[in-house]
Amino acid sequence: MSHLNPLPVIGRDEPPYEDPLDLMDEIDRLKVEKDATILAHFYVDGEIQDIADYTGDSLKLARDATRVEQSTIVFAGVHFMAESAKIMNPDKKVLLPDLLAGCSLAESCPPDRLHAFQEELREEGRDFETVAYINTSAAVKSLCDWIVTSGNARELIEERVPKDKEILFVPDQHLGRYLMEVTGREMILWPGACMVHEVFSLQDLMRAKRNNPGALVVSHPECPQNILEVSDFVGGTEKIRQFCMEHQEPKVILVATESEMIHALKKSAPQHEYIPVPGIMTDTGETCACNRCPHMARNTLQKVRDCLRDGQPEILWQPYFDKAKDVLERSLLENKRQSSDMNGD
Repeated sequence: MSHLNPLPVIGRDEPPYEDPLDLMDEIDRLKVEKDATILAHFYVDGEIQDIADYTGDSLKLARDATRVEQSTIVFAGVHFMAESAKIMNPDKKVLLPDLLAGCSLAESCPPDRLHAFQEELREEGRDFETVAYINTSAAVKSLCDWIVTSGNARELIEERVPKDKEILFVPDQHLGRYLMEVTGREMILWPGACMVHEVFSLQDLMRAKRNNPGALVVSHPECPQNILEVSDFVGGTEKIRQFCMEHQEPKVILVATESEMIHALKKSAPQHEYIPVPGIMTDTGETCACNRCPHMARNTLQKVRDCLRDGQPEILWQPYFDKAKDVLERSLLENKRQSSDMNGD
């Protein structure tokens, strides 16, 4: 296995080596030939971000997708993101470089289990609305009243979810607990968590702070509470990027989110030094700089090239996309502050 990608990705065979610059040239040619544009999440490899037409978090990319003029969208990210792009663009072809690029949060909340739990609550006479983090499948979105990102969740809950309703928040229990704290709303929390953000080591974070006096800690609200409590700033990926850009004085910044986010931070605010917060390897208890999402890592330049060339894998329209589209548009596009709130997952 290549030393450049130390974390194994289950089920992925290593392709023959191809020069990255040659691949980038071929991708640029194919984009023109296939009338395509590339959207890339901040968590995919930096070289893919560099050749993308749009980069950002889930919220920004969902909105960017509605402005794409080309007939084909390649979404370098994970499955639920490509689904959202298709939902927002039913007449366009949406390609995902690897259909196995899933999401531990989305997988923790299957639609059949959510529907069964909602029915249980209704039978108990509970009057609630279901608020789902965008890291969910389209089938789950179709069962929900609101879709939020970590950047717009507080505003949406405070301003749009009726005060006389209970809130069922799915699927991230850590984000839900954080939102309970900042909004003061009690919530029924689904027991899901992100496999990347849940493994950060508090002990190693505190050691890194001691070794870097004056360092700032930025963390994603998907992290457990013990990480958030010692952070200087908590926010989604776009809010973290903006926070770093606003600090002009060079600082050491300890980053508690997916490690490829550092690529975007270095491009946006190069004056700082960024250090990834170590995670805990669950099989041994040892710590490592292993906060890399194996699903995002399934995106490679080769797969971007291949899906452009072959026109597949393609996200196909499903019957439940219609209802998911209504919820997505109401939650993310019909927002009176959408022009200024571009802070997503």
